[in-house]
Amino acid sequence: MTEIPAHTSLWPAPHASGPVFATVHVPGSKSVTNRALVLAALAAEPGWLRRPLRSRDTLLMAAALRAMGVGIEEGVGPDGSGEAWRVIPSGLRGPATVDVGNAGTVMRFLPPVAALADGSVRFDGDPRSYERPLNGVIDALRVLGARIDDDSRGSLPMTVHGTGALDGGLVEIDASSSSQFVSALLLSAPRFNQGIEVRHVGGPLPSMPHIRMTVDMLRTVGAQVDTPESGGEPNVWRVTSGALLGRDLTVEPDLSNAQPFLAAALVTGGKVTVPDWPERTTQPGDRLREIFTLMGGSCELTGQGLEFTGSGAIHGIDVDLSEVGELTPGIAAVAALADSPSTLRGVAHLRLHETDRLAALTKEINELGGDVTETADGLHIRPRRLHGGIFHTYDDHRMATAGAIIGLAVPGVEIENVGTTAKTLPDFPDLWAGMLGN
Repeated sequence: MTEIPAHTSLWPAPHASGPVFATVHVPGSKSVTNRALVLAALAAEPGWLRRPLRSRDTLLMAAALRAMGVGIEEGVGPDGSGEAWRVIPSGLRGPATVDVGNAGTVMRFLPPVAALADGSVRFDGDPRSYERPLNGVIDALRVLGARIDDDSRGSLPMTVHGTGALDGGLVEIDASSSSQFVSALLLSAPRFNQGIEVRHVGGPLPSMPHIRMTVDMLRTVGAQVDTPESGGEPNVWRVTSGALLGRDLTVEPDLSNAQPFLAAALVTGGKVTVPDWPERTTQPGDRLREIFTLMGGSCELTGQGLEFTGSGAIHGIDVDLSEVGELTPGIAAVAALADSPSTLRGVAHLRLHETDRLAALTKEINELGGDVTETADGLHIRPRRLHGGIFHTYDDHRMATAGAIIGLAVPGVEIENVGTTAKTLPDFPDLWAGMLGN
């Protein structure tokens, strides 16, 4: 497991004195924002991105694309209605240096873009980024004709030597460690001379909703995509070569980042409303409606947004989270406060995320008095009376919000490095305090 960072700043997680009743405006989706930036950068004409998320991961993506010659102007939309980014495609070029931070979308989505650049692009990032697998993208790009220097590590740091074009064609990959390997290849594929046919040949694919999100967004900008869901072969995706359109796209709220706020209603027996919750979405966070209802809440999608109400009781759950692994830390936090045991399955791939999330959750909840054990592909959680203490985050934003959820019910919880939430949820402490009326 990653070493605990030497952060000295501790944030006292607010303890709820009663039911929480609040309306929380959740910022835009990181997953949608970063996919939209890549597609806009590869388009044949300028486009608008409205209500983008401004967080560490999305600002790293924008900075990386700018380094490769893409124009991204920050301002307001053409009708003056709120913040928007104008993305102006240009000839991708190097030499350039990309700082990926610890953002999976940046480190995986941009090497195929760099292969289309005229010149070399070096990728580097946080120390943890060196431990995260990139071999699925690196090996696939080599099969498609790209030249990449990674000293045979299959991870960062590395340099992609772009030649201005890539032939594309058939490639087989094992994406069982990250669905982002598939999305990375699909996003740039319309610009490949022959498009692409991606065949997944490994174990079960995690986070399938994120691949569906990629496909949906590709189709929105005019790409032709054949998928298993549209009658194609299982585990095969085909994208036809062609120009992408510049679009005027509004980013949905990040439903996964709504998790701690909905959890607050469940944990305290209150009610939280999240405005602008979409009726139809490919975001994995939409599963929260089902999962948190099974754990004791109820929800209704109204004209005001999603209204989630806690019943005052929290029930354990046995659930396969393979398609929505990013929700695991928040669900584990709620499960630690439940009235019966929980088993969270299908998330072995979380050992390769921002940190080893399974080991981190086990250690941190247990150090507060919990009883969590790792399984081969998840966690088994037996609720115990918890006590206060330091909850370490390992530079992982979802660990920080998991600790905050526990802190609602357990006095004396202190979050180490709550600032790591800026990765995808800027100003989380202020949003949390506002929800509690502090």
